[in-house]
Amino acid sequence: MGRILRGVVALHLATGPVMLRAQTWNDEPVRQLVRRGIARRMAVLGDSGIQDYAARAQGFVFFLAQVGEEFREPPRLVKTDQLSLEVYWKAPGASKQRIVGRRDRVDLPTDIAYHRDHLGIVQNNFGDRIRLGDGHEVRDVLHPLASQAEEVYDYALIDSLAIRLPQRLVSVYEVAVRPNTPATAAIVGSLFLDASSAELVRLRFTFSASAYLDATIEDITIVLDNGLWDARFWLPRHQEIEIRRRTPVLELPARGIIRARWDIDQYHFNGGLPERLFRGPEIVQLPLAELEAYQWEETLDEAMRTSPESGATVDLEEARTALGRLVSRGTLSGLSAARIGAGSVSDFLHYNRVEGLSPGLGGVVRPGGGLLEVRGWLGYGLSDERLKGRVRITHAGGARTLSVEAAREIRDLLDEPVISRVLNSVLAQELGDDFGDYILLERAGVEVGYRLGSVVAVAAEAGWERASGVAVAPLLTPATGRFRPNPDLEGGDFAVGRLRVERAGQGFGFDRQITGQVVVEAGRGEGVEFVRVSGRARFTVPVAGTQWVVSTRGGWGSAGLPRHRLFVLGGRGTLVGEPFRAWGGRSAALARVDLRIPVPVPELRFGPWFSTGSHVVVAPYLALGWAWRPIPGTPWPGTGGARPVAGVALEWFQGLIRTEFGFSLRDGELGVTGDVRRDFWGIL
Repeated sequence: MGRILRGVVALHLATGPVMLRAQTWNDEPVRQLVRRGIARRMAVLGDSGIQDYAARAQGFVFFLAQVGEEFREPPRLVKTDQLSLEVYWKAPGASKQRIVGRRDRVDLPTDIAYHRDHLGIVQNNFGDRIRLGDGHEVRDVLHPLASQAEEVYDYALIDSLAIRLPQRLVSVYEVAVRPNTPATAAIVGSLFLDASSAELVRLRFTFSASAYLDATIEDITIVLDNGLWDARFWLPRHQEIEIRRRTPVLELPARGIIRARWDIDQYHFNGGLPERLFRGPEIVQLPLAELEAYQWEETLDEAMRTSPESGATVDLEEARTALGRLVSRGTLSGLSAARIGAGSVSDFLHYNRVEGLSPGLGGVVRPGGGLLEVRGWLGYGLSDERLKGRVRITHAGGARTLSVEAAREIRDLLDEPVISRVLNSVLAQELGDDFGDYILLERAGVEVGYRLGSVVAVAAEAGWERASGVAVAPLLTPATGRFRPNPDLEGGDFAVGRLRVERAGQGFGFDRQITGQVVVEAGRGEGVEFVRVSGRARFTVPVAGTQWVVSTRGGWGSAGLPRHRLFVLGGRGTLVGEPFRAWGGRSAALARVDLRIPVPVPELRFGPWFSTGSHVVVAPYLALGWAWRPIPGTPWPGTGGARPVAGVALEWFQGLIRTEFGFSLRDGELGVTGDVRRDFWGIL
């Protein structure tokens, strides 16, 4: 294969795409190809055939937030900016961009302020020195086709393929590039060079860890596509840039994302642009009144729906996976080697009727440049006087992960929470309303995970678990009211294995969403064997400005199912209007249909970045729940048939707060619950 590869490159064949999977770094054929690319890049910069050009760029800059363990759910849209730019260039390298139209929409409270270059396109494929964030994020990283690049980078030919552009199909060579010294501030990525001319058609890359100057940056992923204009010039056509950041002080499962997407067209060449046009900053903005007067072709909501943003999400995720194969994961992350943190805010301090007030502290260490990640946490219940903790060691390589974990924790019997932990702590301490039924779970195991694309993940787990019953802490009382007893959920010791298949959402760019999870669990111990199957699914379909949401949840357990693995229904989180966790058994099912209707309301502003929002979501719904095959000795009988509930949910304060009213159609009881939106429970 290596001989064939070298022969193909030496002859510079530009016929149909040929799959070339050999990856020999720095052999002579790939060096010759790269030198052609460097020479062609230098020639284009001095090409007398193009003295200047003007073009138009239109695009979006999105700010998103992603929270929760392992970031399994897609990021949520916080703020959208749509921009229209006039783009100018003049030989030998003068660049100017003028923002002539800008409008925005805020979906969640934020005070985000962008660096100036986040609001413009990349000219000249960054030039010889790459800068981002006005030099505060990345500064003076050598371009892989700069004149001195061969002194810094390794190159390898990994593929020959065809890229379809609007003008024609282009045969290209994909050349992998990485720093020859891992500690060098450099890029890691792929150059896609035209097989006939060695012109740069696409540049897809991220950075080595030492390139990041901002300690909060996790990584930056960039895809720059060029197009052939005027049948001669390879110039910007489409660009995707994503910057992912973590919380600045503590390590928490929270990520902020800046995602920019641009389309560039309407090129006009050699119009004699005046020198004065290029004076001052490279990116400037018209006065606010002129920006607001810009005539957009469609509303912002329509533009977002017709934008192929959803495709960009898939491209960037696939790019990260591909780039991760070139070097170790640690060299592509800018995260600190060690930080104090936890899995959620409540890991620092929480309260329930079993532990009482429970402080804790955790952190993360990334040894060996981040090849491994070690997360740990310790907590202590001031009332139950138990020490708890967990440690998880993870090795991630591209789409695969291997984790080893051990833990001793107080856990609720359900896999899915019914309330945010912060709110539960407040309600338990002040009113005696604790929405958990707890066990002491000690466990150790190993898990292998694999991502199939950007939305589907598979994980297999094997280990040991011991479930012990716990009681309400003696002498512990809330400020008002009283605690209900904690049920006896003694389970014993089990060897367990689990297989989980999960489909996450595809992000805000998709109107239709399908999410879900299936978990198959088997256990053996205490003289019994059991099998447990659980799952959930959610379907979202837009209809005439509204959304229909159909969700289902349920499970089945074999005859030997231990009591701490049963299913329960009722009240908050399942059937609002029915008594809280009134029913349960080895089998249960829950189905629900919501119609989400946005309703305009007067907007109240509190400072420059927070408001009540310009609409609320009113969502009438119907839910049905069943539980059968109860386990003797537990307080939960079967439902004796379906338990129907009708109600309405309200989402307000920019969707941060959700209030739900439910009416039991069998008993005539009314229930009311309130909480922050479920999306944010993972960090709370």
